[in-house]
Amino acid sequence: MEKEAIKVLFASFEASPFSKTGGLGDVAGSLPAYLNREGCDVRLILPRLSCIPQNYLNRMEFVESYYVPLGWRNSYCGLFEYKFGNVTCYFLDNEYYFNRPGVYGQFDDGERVAFFSKAVLETLLHLTDFMPDVIHCNDWHTALVPVYLNETYRQLYGFENIRTVLTIHNLKFQGQYSAAVIGDVCGLLGTDADRQMRMGDGSANYMLGGLRYADAISTVSPTYAKEICTPWFGEHLDWLFREREERLFGILNGVDYSDFDPQTDKNISSHYSPSSMAGKARCKKALQKELGLEVNAERPLFAVVSRLTEQKGMDLITYNLPWIAESGAQLAVLGTGEERYAEAFRYFDQLRPGTFAARIEFSEPLSRRIYAGADAFLMPSLFEPCGLSQIIAMRYGTLPIVRETGGLKDTVIPYNKYTGEGTGFSFTNFNAHELRQAMSDAIELHKDGRKWSALRKQAMNADFLSKAIHADVRKTLGKTYLTKKTPYGTLSQFISFRIQTAFRSRTLRL
Repeated sequence: MEKEAIKVLFASFEASPFSKTGGLGDVAGSLPAYLNREGCDVRLILPRLSCIPQNYLNRMEFVESYYVPLGWRNSYCGLFEYKFGNVTCYFLDNEYYFNRPGVYGQFDDGERVAFFSKAVLETLLHLTDFMPDVIHCNDWHTALVPVYLNETYRQLYGFENIRTVLTIHNLKFQGQYSAAVIGDVCGLLGTDADRQMRMGDGSANYMLGGLRYADAISTVSPTYAKEICTPWFGEHLDWLFREREERLFGILNGVDYSDFDPQTDKNISSHYSPSSMAGKARCKKALQKELGLEVNAERPLFAVVSRLTEQKGMDLITYNLPWIAESGAQLAVLGTGEERYAEAFRYFDQLRPGTFAARIEFSEPLSRRIYAGADAFLMPSLFEPCGLSQIIAMRYGTLPIVRETGGLKDTVIPYNKYTGEGTGFSFTNFNAHELRQAMSDAIELHKDGRKWSALRKQAMNADFLSKAIHADVRKTLGKTYLTKKTPYGTLSQFISFRIQTAFRSRTLRL
């Protein structure tokens, strides 16, 4: 008898290619499709934002409309459906909440998010062919789903056996508001959630509520799961992670290797592979020309593709700009963010145009050309739940230089000059001089073409389905684990599948 497919509703406020502001959009856009290829039934549910490209909006089919009770409101919700590849996508429409520019950053994001979380569950009452085993929630934007499920919907037929997992992509953002939102916006005044969602100062915290009500909690790397149990990384919630440590899982993130592939990427000037690297040199030459840098294969080209923020280590990079100018290396920067960092990069671009190139913008095609054309990738983050950029860089043969934190520590093996092992360079402390030393080591190794090529090949062949990760997942979730190697990289976010399997096999008791 064929085993019934595990049903997962993947709830996210963004997903590529519909809407995207960061790594969450990448994961939400690629994970459901891969899970479905593995035999699951994963469906994606999103807000029908006005920033979604019109060609996708035009293809969505209206299913029906209904009203969502939210506090004292009864708000309209339109259900649209769209089949994207092998994924059934549900889009929830409300002009008042979602006809706004961008994805986030509105004055009433707390109310918009509460509506979406409640509407996710209300929508299940209107789907005739689907009731999930698991609702996979992502970040604070859907953290109220486990809260509403247990406070309002659990007693309804079909909802009694639903399990929830909440994945933390960035704990820095938690959805913290005045306590008044608990009653006025969320409609939870007087419930157990009224107490569970409050911080010590009495404010309401959506993430806190989700973390307390979710059946399982995951984050996007094993090291970050350990880090958030400490005051330095826990963002005032470390006590809760220690309290729920038996339900906290760190599972490494990954990228869709069929998308990020230097052998097929249409954005780069020349294709290449680990066994045929001539195209990599041509990509570097083309990038140097495009950015106005001196065309010189001997000069190591460092790259930054990032938000220009303190979290991403921009203080360490900008401190070292004068040193880079005298080191013989080049630096290409692509990104937007805080003006103080943007201004520093612009200044050195004007001061030394053949050495520095600053593009203060976001461009997906240019980012691909930088990944393909650069020699090394700078990512000295203050903290990093996982990070996808370093994984993409390795895929394109661009060696990452990272600080040993979160997913950066889990994905980049530091170069060992005695054995030749490694996939990049790393340093321990958040210190500009340690970053400079790592960059110096990269510059020195770049002079030895044979060793550099060997290290680059190792990075391109990096397999994040390592024995260590297999062992860690088996230890935490039992024997029910998919061991097949896949183009999805780490199979990292298979948390929906693995948690539900663990529940069914009773290896994780509720």
